[in-house]
Amino acid sequence: MGENEISDNGDHILSMKNGDHIDLDDDDDHYNNTNISHDNSNMCANIAFAQKLLGELLGTYFMIFAGCGSVAVNLNFDKIVTFPGICITWGLVVMVNVYALGHISGAHFNPAVTIAFASVNKFPIKQVPAYIISQVVGSTLACGTLRLMFSGKGEDHFLGTMPAGSYIQSFVAEYIVTFYLLFAISGICLDDRAVISTLLNILISTFNRRFILF
Repeated sequence: MGENEISDNGDHILSMKNGDHIDLDDDDDHYNNTNISHDNSNMCANIAFAQKLLGELLGTYFMIFAGCGSVAVNLNFDKIVTFPGICITWGLVVMVNVYALGHISGAHFNPAVTIAFASVNKFPIKQVPAYIISQVVGSTLACGTLRLMFSGKGEDHFLGTMPAGSYIQSFVAEYIVTFYLLFAISGICLDDRAVISTLLNILISTFNRRFILF
């Protein structure tokens, strides 16, 4: 036997003069294990992203279903909910959704929030379209559900908002309250210097309730 010899049994074992053996198949095993680990990582990443999209869809669905549903109930049942009750319903459903889904998707539930986060590099831009699609699908499904539930009961009602002033007044009001909402959310959620407490969700839901008054 020479100083170095590769055995003929197909196992690719290198026989050294001192009797040591080096299994060349170890490199193949390492390569295969690396590929498996990479595939598993990609699969986990895809599952995590799918969970985020599902969280946005469900959160937006329940927010629109409860909020607009309170409007529909109020109009169909002789103002039983009342206007303050509608505001409270919106605030509470936002708070519950943030607690339930915030750790999964970030609890955007609004394309404006998603775009604002991405504009300051606090959210991946490539995920913005998928988030917005999930939010639109969730809100559309909620509106469809309410349409099925309340169709044929009295007059057909528009379940959105009717401006009390002119278009210019409405535009200015929407601009100001939307700016304030995003300003508050960005300051609370995105600034590392912000003091985060268990009252965070209550503050956000309170902002939401107050803005509905406009």
